[in-house]
Amino acid sequence: MSDTRRRVKVYTLNEDRQWDDRGTGHVSSTYVEELKGMSLLVRAESDGSLLLESKINPNTAYQKQQDTLIVWSEAENYDLALSFQEKAGCDEIWEKICQVQGKDPSVEVTQDLIDESEEERFEEMPETSHLIDLPTCELNKLEEIADLVTSVLSSPIRREKLALALENEGYIKKLLQLFQACENLENTEGLHHLYEIIRGILFLNKATLFEVMFSDECIMDVVGCLEYDPALAQPKRHREFLTKTAKFKEVIPITDSELRQKIHQTYRVQYIQDIILPTPSVFEENFLSTLTSFIFFNKVEIVSMLQEDEKFLSEVFAQLTDEATDDDKRRELVNFFKEFCAFSQTLQPQNRDAFFKTLAKLGILPALEIVMGMDDLQVRSAATDIFSYLVEFSPSMVREFVMQEAQQSDDDILLINVVIEQMICDTDPELGGAVQLMGLLRTLIDPENMLATTNKTEKSEFLNFFYNHCMHVLTAPLLTNTSEDKCEKDNIVGSNKNNTICPGALRFMRRIIGLKDEFYNRYITKGNLFEPVINALLDNGTRYNLLNSAVIELFEFIRVEDIKSLTAHIVENFYKALESIEYVQTFKGLKTKYEQEKDRQNQKLNSVPSILRSNRFRRDAKALEEDEEMWFNEDEEEEGKVVVAPAEKSKPEDDFPDNYEKFMETKKGSLVGLVDYPDDEEEDEEEETSPRKRPRLGS
Repeated sequence: MSDTRRRVKVYTLNEDRQWDDRGTGHVSSTYVEELKGMSLLVRAESDGSLLLESKINPNTAYQKQQDTLIVWSEAENYDLALSFQEKAGCDEIWEKICQVQGKDPSVEVTQDLIDESEEERFEEMPETSHLIDLPTCELNKLEEIADLVTSVLSSPIRREKLALALENEGYIKKLLQLFQACENLENTEGLHHLYEIIRGILFLNKATLFEVMFSDECIMDVVGCLEYDPALAQPKRHREFLTKTAKFKEVIPITDSELRQKIHQTYRVQYIQDIILPTPSVFEENFLSTLTSFIFFNKVEIVSMLQEDEKFLSEVFAQLTDEATDDDKRRELVNFFKEFCAFSQTLQPQNRDAFFKTLAKLGILPALEIVMGMDDLQVRSAATDIFSYLVEFSPSMVREFVMQEAQQSDDDILLINVVIEQMICDTDPELGGAVQLMGLLRTLIDPENMLATTNKTEKSEFLNFFYNHCMHVLTAPLLTNTSEDKCEKDNIVGSNKNNTICPGALRFMRRIIGLKDEFYNRYITKGNLFEPVINALLDNGTRYNLLNSAVIELFEFIRVEDIKSLTAHIVENFYKALESIEYVQTFKGLKTKYEQEKDRQNQKLNSVPSILRSNRFRRDAKALEEDEEMWFNEDEEEEGKVVVAPAEKSKPEDDFPDNYEKFMETKKGSLVGLVDYPDDEEEDEEEETSPRKRPRLGS
């Protein structure tokens, strides 16, 4: 037996009724002593760890679906599924399960899916204990059949019995033959009954019935039945849409017929679920869970089959980036990738990781760089959607690409600069594309999701790259709007000055100050960026206008928020120019804040012992090193003298802060730690080992 036969993926159903991938491994059936019975074991192919250990319970209902799936429930809210790579492996494990339960392997479900209370009620009703007898499949029986199908939906046991009867008698194909006859005869009443019948059969929620209904032979007739909703005045034309409007485009010919059939089937079933079937009522909300699973596993299979066909994907990328490819073809290629990425969202994290790594290896990012800059709006929109999938999956992968790219390309053609250009130049009045791109750009430059390892600090590397290569592109429109020739000239009668006002720049500065980030505050003070703001305020004179209010509000914000570094800078450098402004108390308030802070600092300094206020403890590191060297080079005759006066002799003990001892403790090993009182034993030991003698302080 080849190893691939037993290769499976393990899935569990989460609270949102979506299947979570628990990993890929190899399944076996064996007796487990702890569980006291035959069990299904799945060991991970990556490291051999145990992904699943499940006893084959004689009373558990196991279902076989689509030839490669086995699904069952181990608890009320814990559903499991094994998805086999090969049909042969599924059949082998299914036989083991049936053997334990004493069932014929030809069945698709090993037990009736009913709860105990339902079973007890029906045991009391002997008339329902036998299988449901279906009426003969004839035109004059359609109303009776519709009533039967509708009546069983409220009872789980009757749904199971009806599903079994429909399956055993090949009834669905007979019903679809009647549908063709009703259409030919224009029998509207019969068509309305068939709508109710087919809709009811879908709500039976049985995978074995879906496999018949969604086969190539039957699916279009099923869609046809669902066109004749009795509530509609005219039937819908779903088949016409699926066969004529919705054209299947093979951007690169798909040679695998199974893959092509799976793609067709998935699209049509998704259409049935999303478009044709009405939104389920609360009563019906769980009736289509198996339909959701059917679509989900189909998508997983499609993505896996395409991902493994590297020849196909390589050809798609080659044509996408080829300058000779015409616009229509390129549009189809981009839309294919958009849908491909959308399908990948059905995958779980580890599988999605492999999916995007495959795309990255094949060159998805350089390809996007080309198509995002194209004139075709539809191509750009689809490319943006693909880019959003990549950024949301792994911002770090995108950052790494653009930083490597910067070493080989000009700034103008860098991917992030292309994104910024598209954001700035969005022609949509609603700015839908610009808002989407802005969100992606924000994700890429957000330090909170940047990696930091011992060998690599993404935050510093990427932000340095961004400010060096991209910031000038992002700020270009702002600088253009606030350049001298674009600034608004405020010519006021009676004024001998032309005020050059740059409201864009003032708003920008206000936003920066609003961040209250000391890094930006230092940049503002270092660049003396308040000077043009204050000059604009003074030039504006006593006029009460928007400029005056905006500038006053900026300084008022600094006062109210007590931004100390900016307050000190403003008062120390500009207060003489501002003290004459008395129609608001903002600037006097800033001066008051400044003086209060200065007083606090002086009081704090005065409360520190004189030993800590001495100049040698306030110098820079180099000065400290020089002082220390001089100290150790003192003449021998200085030994025994007090180099620094003990604190208790220079200041009363009452002036010591309460936490002085704690402060000294934290300074061990620093320069303060040299001010100690070693005992004689330690000193003797030191004299033997040290080339120079340390002065004895306070001896």
